[in-house]
Amino acid sequence: MALVESEEHKALRASVAALGKRHGRTYDRQQLWAEAAKLGYLGVNLPEEYGGGGGGIAELSIVLEELGAAGSPLLMMIVSPAICGTVISRFGTDTQKQKWLPGLADGTRTMAFGITEPDAGSNSHRITTTARRDPDTGDWLLTGRKVFISGVDIADATLIVGRTEDARTGNLKPCLFIVPRDADGFERRAIDMELNAVEKQFELTLDDVRLPADALVGDEDAGLLQLFAGLNPERIMTAAFAIGMGRYALARAVEYARDRQVWKTPIGAHQAIAHPLAQAHIDLELARLMMQKAAHLYDAGDDIGAGEAANMAKYAAGEACVRAVDQSVHTLGGNGLTREFGLASLITASRVARIAPVSREMILNYVSHQTLGLPKSY
Repeated sequence: MALVESEEHKALRASVAALGKRHGRTYDRQQLWAEAAKLGYLGVNLPEEYGGGGGGIAELSIVLEELGAAGSPLLMMIVSPAICGTVISRFGTDTQKQKWLPGLADGTRTMAFGITEPDAGSNSHRITTTARRDPDTGDWLLTGRKVFISGVDIADATLIVGRTEDARTGNLKPCLFIVPRDADGFERRAIDMELNAVEKQFELTLDDVRLPADALVGDEDAGLLQLFAGLNPERIMTAAFAIGMGRYALARAVEYARDRQVWKTPIGAHQAIAHPLAQAHIDLELARLMMQKAAHLYDAGDDIGAGEAANMAKYAAGEACVRAVDQSVHTLGGNGLTREFGLASLITASRVARIAPVSREMILNYVSHQTLGLPKSY
């Protein structure tokens, strides 16, 4: 892993930053999505043979970070090309790859991801969405509920995490299914959120949703491996989302601190203002280093090493983002709460990276158990 970005990565970062600057904070999601797709940014991590850029999560995280730093993040990048595109490209059948990957790469198709349930958040072993075979047709029948599923209204399908019964043990094991948005028995209800985001959150109900046998992604006996192959990119991309948001807020605060003059010098000359902003910058840079390490390990095929680093990156980026946003709002004072400066809405948005897709407490549990070897309390 190089500690200095390659010229290719620097060029990608600069070109995406220019795209984000053109759209800015008041961006139109559909227009930006279409332009980013046309430039090849949405599918930069997907295989070239299916229209992608042939890169990895390292490149995709640069795209999301720079769009976020411009104030125009595309949250569905975390879900559609990063989670779903990665899972299908690694484990999908040839038919699934041919059907979905070109559209995910060029932005004409999107896919949502459904894992969280009312009683099964961080504990995936409590997932109750089940899939059973129809003995007469070989079809799958899915039944269950999901909550806090992003972008279902704009997605062509949702990659649903369910469980099937192991014929040998009788135990339930995780499996992934592609559920088209118009499937019979597949219903969605928007969740009323305080969070002001372009992408909406939904509760899903699956009532004996009938799917063909080839809706199952990959091997029925390797569902857990396939699931975590998608969750590691999710954590890395969430880190990119948080770092970009933190950079956006910090840039607004630095600009304000340079110009705002109350006494003899701009307020940025006072250490009470300057030092917290400098610390926020340091925290964001450190989080980015861990994110880059996680992306490098994942793209190199080290799923175990990437799991640890991805969790750490997500934790560090979430904390750095919240602190950067809070300090930026505080730097602007009353102006930090106005629509004109566009920071107040980030107070709520910045908490997303602390909460989703896994809470900071569960990451601390992971590190204490997996890295430090401490016993579990649950």
